[in-house]
Amino acid sequence: TRLEDLRVKLENEGLVNISYVVVNHQGAQSQREFHRLKDSVSDYITVYQQEEQQDDVWTTLNGSKDDFLIYDRCGRLVYHLGLPYSFLYLQYVEESIKIAYCDNKCGNCSYTEPDIDDICENITKNADKLAEPKPTGQHPHHHNLHRHGHHH
Repeated sequence: TRLEDLRVKLENEGLVNISYVVVNHQGAQSQREFHRLKDSVSDYITVYQQEEQQDDVWTTLNGSKDDFLIYDRCGRLVYHLGLPYSFLYLQYVEESIKIAYCDNKCGNCSYTEPDIDDICENITKNADKLAEPKPTGQHPHHHNLHRHGHHH
C-alpha cells in the first residue's frame, strides 16, 4: 500500500508512465498470500507470481526479498536498493526513481518524453532545496555579481 501511495504521489508530480512490478516469492506460503498482495495495490501495479519450477527472478537479478531495482527507460539498471534503503517511509526509493526518470545517469536514452523537462526542472529544484538549506541573510556572491556586472 505504501508503494501505491508513492505511485500516486509521483504521478501527481508529473512522473507518469512508470511501470511498477511486484515480484512475489516462489514458495507455497507466498503463493497462498498472492491474492492478499494483489488486493493491497491498484491495477496500476503489476503483481507477478513466479512459478515454483521457473528460474527465480530474484536470484537472476542478484536481488533478494524487499529489494527495489530501478530501471531507466532504456531498461538499464540505475539503482538496486536493499534494506534499509528500500523502506518506503525513507526517501531513497522516491529519490532514486526521480533520478532514473530525470537524469540520464546511464547515458542518453532515446525514449525520452516530450514534456519531461518542466517536470524534471521542478524536481531538481526541489531536490536542491532538500540537499542544502540556503543560508539566510546576506548572500555575498549575489552582491559581487551586481558589483562586477559591467565587466561581463
